Amino acid sequence: MIEICDLWKAYGENQVLSGLNLKIEDSETIVILGRSGVGKSVLLKHIIGISEPDKGSIDVDGVRVTDLSGEKLSMATKNMGMLFQSAALFDSMTIAENTAFYLDQHGDPKTGKKYTKAETKDMVDHALETVDLQGTQNKMPSDLSGGMKKRAGLARLIVYRPQYLLYDEPTTGLDPITAMHINELIVKTQEELKATSIVVTHDIVSALFVADRLALHKDGKIAYVEKPDTFLEIQDDVIDFLKKTISTDPRTFREKKDAKPN
Repeated sequence: MIEICDLWKAYGENQVLSGLNLKIEDSETIVILGRSGVGKSVLLKHIIGISEPDKGSIDVDGVRVTDLSGEKLSMATKNMGMLFQSAALFDSMTIAENTAFYLDQHGDPKTGKKYTKAETKDMVDHALETVDLQGTQNKMPSDLSGGMKKRAGLARLIVYRPQYLLYDEPTTGLDPITAMHINELIVKTQEELKATSIVVTHDIVSALFVADRLALHKDGKIAYVEKPDTFLEIQDDVIDFLKKTISTDPRTFREKKDAKPN
């Protein structure tokens, strides 16, 4: 469980987080919606320990990570992984080397034991197959399309099976078909790993497809947190606008996909 309490962060005169509170339950997928620039990505960076708040606290499984730094912070967040908006692949490494980066650096996140080359190869191959990138091991990031780079970034994230998965605008810049493929992979990954997933986006279609709960980030705070049906009934100008952009509820596609034939 992650508990965020009274979190504040400003950059100069720009107050991004203003006493934000949020509790994220184990094994759920929570989607944080909001306009561009409101601080959704900033919140993710605080959760994973990249940024420090001006005030407030974040507890991960009972450990106050906002009080930690250096090796202690790394140990407390070792079961977290983040898919960055740009995928953030290393240009000079092959896709296999990118995917294996965490394994080569840290080994097993639970025990610290180093993997053999054969074990690493098997784990990398499985992760790439999971995101439908089998056969790309020797390619460079420059050889991949934008959607393929996102999937490669996801493979690098899931290869070490973290407990917490953080997604920063996972469908931004993608065409609708590729974006839906990413949404399906987010659901598939959460179900396979039994992980806790935190997705920040302004894409209501993606949000509805993957979310167990929806949260609205507004005015530096989490204004509402509800299950999708209840969330869509809230009278709010941002939510009203988001609803107008939906022609078909994407959850119907997920239901059809999950339905078993007679």
